[in-house]
Amino acid sequence: MFDSTVLEVAAGLIFCYASVALISSSVYEALASWLNLRSRTLLDGLIELLNAKSGYCEQILLHIYNDAIAHPAGDGNAKSLTDVKNKPAYIPSKSFALALIYSIQSPPGDLTDLASDIKSVKDERLRALMQKLYQKADGDTRVFQHELATWFDQAMGRVSGAYKKQSQIWCFMIALVLAVIFNIDSVHLFKTLWLHPSSLAHINFSGASQVLVDNNFNQLQTLPVGWGRGFDVSTLFQPAAIIGWLVTASASLFGAPFWFDLLKNLVHLRGADTKPEDEPPQTTKEPKKN
Repeated sequence: MFDSTVLEVAAGLIFCYASVALISSSVYEALASWLNLRSRTLLDGLIELLNAKSGYCEQILLHIYNDAIAHPAGDGNAKSLTDVKNKPAYIPSKSFALALIYSIQSPPGDLTDLASDIKSVKDERLRALMQKLYQKADGDTRVFQHELATWFDQAMGRVSGAYKKQSQIWCFMIALVLAVIFNIDSVHLFKTLWLHPSSLAHINFSGASQVLVDNNFNQLQTLPVGWGRGFDVSTLFQPAAIIGWLVTASASLFGAPFWFDLLKNLVHLRGADTKPEDEPPQTTKEPKKN
């Protein structure tokens, strides 16, 4: 089996990375909620999808946001996209497709002459797309709605990918700030734990949770991290410290679930590596002689 020191050091590093990733993602989720990043990303994606920078398509998008089918939390009275209240962070594809169909109709809700409604779309790009999908549906309104929903899902897949990249950049920057503020230097942490693995004895690795941020943060501070009393400004410019901070921030990009699952497996490995206590020798009694 592995040497106990290797397992202890690995567990300490993994717990550190899991805690930093959890704190970073929690801070990012709070910022995303406060800044409405998801709803802004969705709006930007819809503007690009519908070419809503033009006046006509902007009115179509505004009609979709005012439609209770796509945006039930809105008041339906917005005069421009900036006036839309409680912008949604997510719109179901079927709801978007139906709201888009209603937005090109006059009056909305009459699906008997949908082909003429599509021909009346002023934006050439959007009109050509809807005509192709309508022909593919062979004039069936339900199939046409399904085709629009599929087209929307594919576009939102690209939007989700862009949002994920944006969130990773944010999480990396937050983790780097945490690493510098609390001096979570992976190089120093590894050296210290390798020389003093007993410093991990008070940490309950099996009790680490992906939910209890405060508990993990408190246990993180018990590791050999932080500036201590002897803070030296020159430490900020030492290459080893900078590399250690960057390693910590980069490790957080794997995400808290990855590190907590790895820590869970390692805890089981440590348990399997533990030698059972020696059992007391059993004495056998000789049978009594008659």
